[in-house]
Amino acid sequence: MTWNGEELDIEAYLARVGHEGEPKPDFDTLRALHRAHVASIPFENLEMMLGRPVPLDLAALQDKLVRQRRGGYCYEQNLLFAAALERIGFAVTGLGARVRAGASSRRAVTHMLLKVEADGRQWHCDVGFGAEGLLEPIPLERDQGEGQGEGHDEGGVLQDVRQGVRQDVRQGEWRFGIVQEADGARVLRTEHADGWFDLYEYTLEERLPVDYVVMNHYTSTHPQSSFIRRPVVQRAAPDVRRTLVGEHLTVTRPDGTSDERDVTAQELAEVLVREFGIELNAEDRAELIRAHYAGA
Repeated sequence: MTWNGEELDIEAYLARVGHEGEPKPDFDTLRALHRAHVASIPFENLEMMLGRPVPLDLAALQDKLVRQRRGGYCYEQNLLFAAALERIGFAVTGLGARVRAGASSRRAVTHMLLKVEADGRQWHCDVGFGAEGLLEPIPLERDQGEGQGEGHDEGGVLQDVRQGVRQDVRQGEWRFGIVQEADGARVLRTEHADGWFDLYEYTLEERLPVDYVVMNHYTSTHPQSSFIRRPVVQRAAPDVRRTLVGEHLTVTRPDGTSDERDVTAQELAEVLVREFGIELNAEDRAELIRAHYAGA
């Protein structure tokens, strides 16, 4: 099995994300698990901030994200999700993306996402992009026979072929779209108050677990990687997006308004628990504050 799903403690994983009932390899289960995973397991890079490696073997992922109830970044999150889906019986393919998110130049392929087959369709899944990421799967292709202009399919997907939009989907209070560009690349976008914002571009070229090991090594160790410079903790919800970057906490709403403030070293532990569901042990809290927060 590509994702070592047979090694996963599926009952522990389902309990961690709060999924009830018997999981089946159908779209209803896929959507429910995607939403539950995003709601339960936050995005975070704190292991790097604590000077530790980021192992991607399934045993390490289960120990950290499931048993310790911690979070992780894209490789950790999506590798765990892929193992769970494979264990349930889904066909899962790994993909790679170039993050845009306001970049002025084209970046390397360093992000992981998944293509999952369910109910005769292919779905773009990604539980590891953080606050602006998808809450649930988005279809990779329109149903055959759908007309031009706008309309809804049975999954609640708005179709708008103008400006190249392949899917325009509302998830909670947020909107996402996929645009296919002239070179064939797909671009996942989310709508901000001032218009559409590109998150990342990707193709359907298959990526294997070993590819993510290489990407992870760069992302978690290279001096130019943004993830080794400062703590990044994020959480997506249907009505709000939460981010902690360094000392700066931002809570953003769909209308574009936000609350922003700096987090002091004395309140960091409380903020991690209250806003992100992350509870570090006393030693890790002390080290994180000593290394990365002023006024420690």
